[in-house]
Amino acid sequence: MTLPTVPAPARTSATEAAAAPVLDVRHIEKVYGSRNNVTHALADVSFTVSRGEFVGIMGASGSGKSTLLNCVSTIDAVTSGNVLIDGVDVTAMKASKLTKFRREQLGFIFQDSNLLDTLTARENIALPLTISRVPAGETLVRVEDVAARLSISNVLDKYPYQMSGGQQQRVAAARALVTEPALIMADEPTGALDSKNARLLLECFETMNRAYRATVLMVTHDSFAASYTQRVLFIRDGRIFTELRRGTSSRQEFFNRIMEVVAMMGGEASDAL
Repeated sequence: MTLPTVPAPARTSATEAAAAPVLDVRHIEKVYGSRNNVTHALADVSFTVSRGEFVGIMGASGSGKSTLLNCVSTIDAVTSGNVLIDGVDVTAMKASKLTKFRREQLGFIFQDSNLLDTLTARENIALPLTISRVPAGETLVRVEDVAARLSISNVLDKYPYQMSGGQQQRVAAARALVTEPALIMADEPTGALDSKNARLLLECFETMNRAYRATVLMVTHDSFAASYTQRVLFIRDGRIFTELRRGTSSRQEFFNRIMEVVAMMGGEASDAL
């Protein structure tokens, strides 16, 4: 199998500002330890994500994929390099401004839905809008709209303990989407779900991407989940090993290609499509 070449990160001039990538990762490194005990979790990683793309990041445990997501999401700081989100260099941003930026421009979906048990699904989805002081009428309309598109209108008045794990994750996805962030980041979102609920959640991501043109960056170890994306970056030993683009391939064909790369890298992956 011939591996595709990873393209160099795009550089945007002032006249091309309108077409600037949502995410521009430039030569980032993340180093832990000091002196004779140094670990390079990330080493010279560069890539871009265009507006409306659904991109997967795959790699074995310890490959650096979660560290990469943490650095992009501003949860962790890079040792060197730059991360630009919607043209803003978050690596140069002061901590006092990061919280507001993160709340307004980034959406998060984790393996655990992280819903507040004392709030209904409706209130959980509305929470980021409430914090940002969006008018109540507008909040209601936006919550109802995103819930309808993600097929969770029937659970809006339920509490998390009254929902299935898949419903909780779709509520979490709605909460991430309702603020219309520049970038949504998902860290192993299907990791705790059975195959049926995993499929429903991934179809939900497709809806987010298609109906809202949401830009999604998803870390996963699962080839089945990755087959729903438009492009997959493979990380090994803190570096980008290669990438695959789906193009006009069917999801089955893309899944098979992903499996080939995973096998070449010596990793494990789901084989149930």
